[in-house]
Amino acid sequence: MSEFWSSLLWFIAGGVVAAIATFFITKHYFEKQLRENPPINEKMIRAMFMQMGRKPSEAQIRQVMKQMQK
Repeated sequence: MSEFWSSLLWFIAGGVVAAIATFFITKHYFEKQLRENPPINEKMIRAMFMQMGRKPSEAQIRQVMKQMQK
């Protein structure tokens, strides 16, 4: 019977280690993707304003970027 509990303990420990490793690997990959492909940038904001028929000033672009980062 102690062999069963020992096997169960090793199984649970392996699952915990795998979950922790998966968390950190996924976190690293996600952060890398965000660095390489930011969700929105100034060029996209300019294009959005131009599609609405407006010529944005730098102040407007900076204001929108600040709001997006919050």
